[in-house]
Parts: sequence; C-alpha cells; structure tokens
Amino acid sequence: MEKLKAAESLVVKQKKEWGEILTGFETKNRYAVLDASGQQLYWAAEESPVLLRMLLKAMRPFSMHILSTDGRPVMKCVKPFRFYFHEIEVYNSDGKLLGQVKREFSILTKKFSVTDSRGAALYSICAPVLHPWTFRISKDGRESGEIVKNWSGLGKEAFTDSDNFSANFPQGADTEHKAALLGALFLIDMVYFEK
Repeated sequence: MEKLKAAESLVVKQKKEWGEILTGFETKNRYAVLDASGQQLYWAAEESPVLLRMLLKAMRPFSMHILSTDGRPVMKCVKPFRFYFHEIEVYNSDGKLLGQVKREFSILTKKFSVTDSRGAALYSICAPVLHPWTFRISKDGRESGEIVKNWSGLGKEAFTDSDNFSANFPQGADTEHKAALLGALFLIDMVYFEK
C-alpha cells in the first residue's frame, strides 16, 4: 500500500466488458487505479457468483481484490448483501480490517459514513440531489475531499455501465483512511451507477 500512501488523489477507470455490451448480462467489474499523473498503481477485480450478478444486480455481495500491477494482493473490499443500507469492509493483504463504509438513511441526499478498524468515525460522504455525481467527503463538518463520477462520453454512458471516477483525498489522510475511501468509491459505483 506504499503507492496509496504517496497519492493525494486517484483516477479509477472501469474496464469495458464487451460481453456485457453485446449480451446485456452483468459481468465482473474490473478497474485500473491510477495516480493523478496517469501512472497505474493497481488493478481491481470483482469476485462474485454469476447468478447473484444476474438476479441481485447492484445489491449483490462481492469481493473486490486490489492487486499491484504485477498481480500481488494489496487489499480487499468485501460487500455483503443488503437491500438498502449497503456497506463495504476494507482489509489489507493480511486480512486486517482497515475501515468500513456504510450507507446512512437520508431522504434528499446520498449519505455514507466511513469508520476506522475500531469503528471510530473518520468521514462522512454526501451527495446532494442536485449534484448526483459529486460525493463530498467531510470531517468534523468541514469539506475536505471528494469522489466524483466523471463523464465518460455519450457512447460509453449510453451503452455501458463502465464508469470513470476521481477521488481527491482529505489532506493528511493516512494510508488506511485512503484505503477506506477507495472502498467507498467502489461501493458508490455499485449502488448508484451499475445498471
């Protein structure tokens, strides 16, 4: 996770799945995780049963394996099945819990809480109704970063659910907090942008 430690921001690009485009069947999501200069830091690959992808769509349980560019495990995000209060847990390669992200009840906003391995509050993430692609990261009531779904172009947006995101981390966030926020990005993609 050394590369994550040095990163102030990330760009996450979901890979197009031609089988999904041609057949409409949901395939496992794959992502490239890049730093702000465009250098690839990690791969992320979803692990989930095909039947649950077809039946449960965005509610499906999954594990997201984050791998170094040479294929070594770096961390893992685990999302259990939930109807509404979605959550994801983030672990390092040794299986140690780094943090957790939970969707909170809210009527007019999309809201999540981010906690550390002991359950202590780190950040809240909120997207207002009028800015549905911008998720603001706040600490102690002050905005300190954001996760944004970036426009991918008309063709890609219309015919795929392959998305691009950027994440600007709060200043001073440690590596474990950044890992939890990366997990939040994958959860946000699944809950709001997977068709």
